[in-house]
Amino acid sequence: MRVLIAGVGMTDFYKPGKSPDYTELGREAAAAAIKDAGLAYGDIQQVYAGYVFGDSVAGQRAIYQLGLTGASLINVNNSCATGSTALFLARQAILSGQAECVLAVGFEQMAPGAITMAYGDRPAPLGRHLAKLAAAGGTIDGAYLPEIYGYAGKEYQARWGTEPETFAKIAVKSRRHAANNPKALFSTPITVEEVMAAPPLSLPITRLQACPPTCGGAAAVVCTEAFARKHGLSARVEIVGQALESDHADLFESDSMIALIGTTMAAVAAQKTYEQAGWGPRDAQVVEMHDCFTVNELIMYEALGFAPQGEAEKLVQDEDNTHGGTWVINPSGGLLSRGHPLGATGLAQCFELVEQLRGSAGARQVDGAKRAIQHNLGIGGACVVTAYAAI
Repeated sequence: MRVLIAGVGMTDFYKPGKSPDYTELGREAAAAAIKDAGLAYGDIQQVYAGYVFGDSVAGQRAIYQLGLTGASLINVNNSCATGSTALFLARQAILSGQAECVLAVGFEQMAPGAITMAYGDRPAPLGRHLAKLAAAGGTIDGAYLPEIYGYAGKEYQARWGTEPETFAKIAVKSRRHAANNPKALFSTPITVEEVMAAPPLSLPITRLQACPPTCGGAAAVVCTEAFARKHGLSARVEIVGQALESDHADLFESDSMIALIGTTMAAVAAQKTYEQAGWGPRDAQVVEMHDCFTVNELIMYEALGFAPQGEAEKLVQDEDNTHGGTWVINPSGGLLSRGHPLGATGLAQCFELVEQLRGSAGARQVDGAKRAIQHNLGIGGACVVTAYAAI
């Protein structure tokens, strides 16, 4: 059975304290996706509402504003992969025959400050890694996530001799792409020198190499081919492969910080997705990747198959990650510049890729975009990789 994307919607992204209430963010994104599909809320049979920080029925509070139809409404929380998990569940509902038309929506209203995990929320495998981090002088509190990714970056540098400026170039590329995205939080261009001179979080990561806490919403309507035909919908994008993985045993057995940030679950999810799609990373033109830190984007180039082991730096130096290269990675500006409202991020990535495959992305349009790959990861852990194709 084919699963088509009939409509997508997305709000502007805001700094914490500057946004509408989460109920409005969720409602606006959902309404936009339904309108884009050419449907009414009454046509939606199931809803998966994703968020990380909120009440137990925040999805109902946001979506009930569109109507009370009795449609099944399920709240989803899966760390930073929440939005794409909602999309994964929506697709499963279609594939299982439980529904013909499903809405996936994600939203988040975040507080200012660094994104951290409470100690009790840290997954069990972290004990070994945190001991290693503490022995190396890390605090394991406060800037907890930047330290995890910073030490992964140090480990990668020790293995392959990667220059700090290479990570900085990813942040520069992100801002350059975001300059063409009116919904992005940060769109002012920056230089490598500015990135390197920014306050350090956990080197090689500086402040300009970390995604900001963000408020926003995004949504997608998925349906069967028969439903689209019956309702006369212009559903021109198909989800051709998708996989969701959690952590594997290697995380318990290794003290590698690179393993800790989810490389194994990303690699396995990617392989499963490519097998379903019948094509691989070299066949895609556009990618939305989970660049919560520049370190994560660079390391995930290899986990997802865009570069052989140890050669991610060459991909950056050759500018194979931007317009004119082999791929355009994060044309939206990614998490680094578009922003990272946890529950909405996966669906914001979906929004961008659907726009690209429709050829309606405006100034950030990727030439010849026919196939796309999405990577959305939450440490602790969950990773969703999705393959899309224009039809």
